[in-house]
Amino acid sequence: MLWQILLFALAFLTACAGPQAGSPLRDARYLDLGLAPEISGETWLNTPGPLRLADLRGRVVLLEMWTFG
Repeated sequence: MLWQILLFALAFLTACAGPQAGSPLRDARYLDLGLAPEISGETWLNTPGPLRLADLRGRVVLLEMWTFG
């Protein structure tokens, strides 16, 4: 039990340390493309109405992409 707690603590602290030099998050190939374009569409599942990016600011958002076909 103690080793599981220590392993979890090590994994947690490693994840919280942030990107290290040479990691993909600091790679110069990833360009800043600016602000995300506004999302479009009038029909959204499980929402009372249309969504805007401003409505989602500061929230965790999970996007699941699928199509009918």
